[in-house]
Amino acid sequence: MLQAHSFFWNYLWISPNAYLLLLGILLIFKGIGRQRPAFATFAVLSSLGGLCLYAADVLPSVSPVNFWRVDWITLSLESILKFAAIGEAFSRLFNRYSSISKLGKYLVSAVGAILVFVATMLAAFSSGDSTVRLISGVHLLDLTVFAIECGLILFIYALAAYFRIPWDRHSFGTLLGFGVSSCVYLATSAIVTNANPSAYQRTLFDFSSMATYHVTVLIWFYFFLVPGKNRDKKPPKDDSDRRNSNPPASPGSGSKEDEASLQEWNRELERLIHQ
Repeated sequence: MLQAHSFFWNYLWISPNAYLLLLGILLIFKGIGRQRPAFATFAVLSSLGGLCLYAADVLPSVSPVNFWRVDWITLSLESILKFAAIGEAFSRLFNRYSSISKLGKYLVSAVGAILVFVATMLAAFSSGDSTVRLISGVHLLDLTVFAIECGLILFIYALAAYFRIPWDRHSFGTLLGFGVSSCVYLATSAIVTNANPSAYQRTLFDFSSMATYHVTVLIWFYFFLVPGKNRDKKPPKDDSDRRNSNPPASPGSGSKEDEASLQEWNRELERLIHQ
């Protein structure tokens, strides 16, 4: 069962890409694609790339060299679309507060540049996990992309927590899915590169990465298509109950104090920027 090209292997390769393609189509038809065009484009094109890569893997007419070339193309396209979707989630999260958004963009750009440098050094000093240059290059590119992606997402979460920015459901789900997949990939890649596992153990790590991607797609399905719960409380019976009761907070929204604090932060930053 846990063998390359077994039924379970084929399922974990095909089904997440098929589900992601379905999600992209549903987002377009439901109108969410107009609000999140970068993520909808990622969902459609990335899934099609994954299915093309599967076809290149199983078709006897495709040579191993051409398979890895297809992998290079799909990985490059997926990386661009992935960062576009992350940037879109960041913009949607911070755009309500223009000055905080400007500061956040400067900080994210600086952190991104640092992460690119660190990831490049990682790739440069890494021995790779294959003696074949083409295969090793694909894996190093994958490692570099996931390292930058993981660092950016952690920084965005930390920035949102510092300013107490209320999360919207789509932005949270987008970054959560990318964060889970990048953390698992980096962990398995570190083990594979340094522990010198056997061929069977490498296959098990491949299964774990494929299963993680499956979970990631299900996370996106949940946050994009399942509506949030309405936690409204029953109305108070009398005036004393009404005075003692607090208004219900909707999921992902901050309190009035947090909102006032954010507005004050925004005004102060606006004043500093225009000085």
